[in-house]
Amino acid sequence: MIVLDHLIVDLETFSAEEMYPTTLTQLARANPFSAPLFTLQQIQEPKQNPTTHGPSNRRLAAAAVEADVSCEFGSTKYYALCGFGGILSCGITHTAVVPLDLVKCRLQVDPEKYKSIFNGFSVTIKEDGTRGLAKGWAPTFIGYSMQGLCKFGFYEVFKILYSDLMGEENTYLWRTSLYLAASASAEFFADIALAPMEACKVRIQTQPGYANTLRECAPKMFAEEGLWAFYKGVVPLWMRQIPYTMMKFACFERTVEALYKYVVPKPRSDCSKGEQLVVTFVAGYIAGVFCAIVSHPADSVVSVLNKEKGSTAVQVLKRLGPKGVWKGLFARIIMIGTLTALQWFIYDSVKVYFRLPRPPPPEMPESLKKKLGLTE
Repeated sequence: MIVLDHLIVDLETFSAEEMYPTTLTQLARANPFSAPLFTLQQIQEPKQNPTTHGPSNRRLAAAAVEADVSCEFGSTKYYALCGFGGILSCGITHTAVVPLDLVKCRLQVDPEKYKSIFNGFSVTIKEDGTRGLAKGWAPTFIGYSMQGLCKFGFYEVFKILYSDLMGEENTYLWRTSLYLAASASAEFFADIALAPMEACKVRIQTQPGYANTLRECAPKMFAEEGLWAFYKGVVPLWMRQIPYTMMKFACFERTVEALYKYVVPKPRSDCSKGEQLVVTFVAGYIAGVFCAIVSHPADSVVSVLNKEKGSTAVQVLKRLGPKGVWKGLFARIIMIGTLTALQWFIYDSVKVYFRLPRPPPPEMPESLKKKLGLTE
């Protein structure tokens, strides 16, 4: 397709079907990662009286939220409760899978000793007892609670912020890009909050005899390596978590949209809260499987890097090689798939409990339908 930078199309004279072949237009609309085929010009709409109608709302699907809500969509209370939901969803779930995470980390850093998931559990219990499987639970709970606060709270902030900057029509047309940008921005800050506790967790889990608790580990790390010990893994953490979170949020949002459109036999508005939460769980698990695959190589680097002193991410990557970075993938798929599904389920349950606005899957704005000639 040849793009003519300065071609101005009068949309009041020509419809989308006259400008482009019908089949091409339909395919473009069906593509989940689609971008506009052309730049839409703004059509002057009749001005509304601000005293009676208020300012126009350009937020993603915000106009169709339920009437019985406890706060305004995008208000300070809304962001605060979303952050609280993030604390519960990430803190609880990551702490619950500490035994599996411990074995996964040991598979990555010492594959000679821990040969498989089941062997890893067996060796750990034999050496440390059943309580040994809970090593690192404290930094896990604290670190991932802080990460969840920033991840989910800032995602809502950035999604609304970017949506307002883009406008209602572009928000719908570029919604996948919006999810990716908002989640990446949120995770950048979330990883800074997570990094210190992640470093302690990995050190406790992968270095037998170094420290058994957070109170032992943190002062020891600071005394030996200074403040840098807690943040030397932040870059590989970004490498792991930002692609993971982008996939987690974008895939979840589009999967929910697809489930309601093609699988669920009735509109979302007709579904009970329980049925909506089931859809949330299924979409979360599907998103989690893709998240695990995308982020696993960087996760392997983070595990080894936090175990060793003086190594860099590039050195670890070279030493592990193409095969070594995929060690423990099966365990991570099980862990992350379940984790992601439960996180979305808990997060959405918090929204239901506190009666927060929960916009339905986005629909094409009426103004865009008019411009595309889809309404009479």
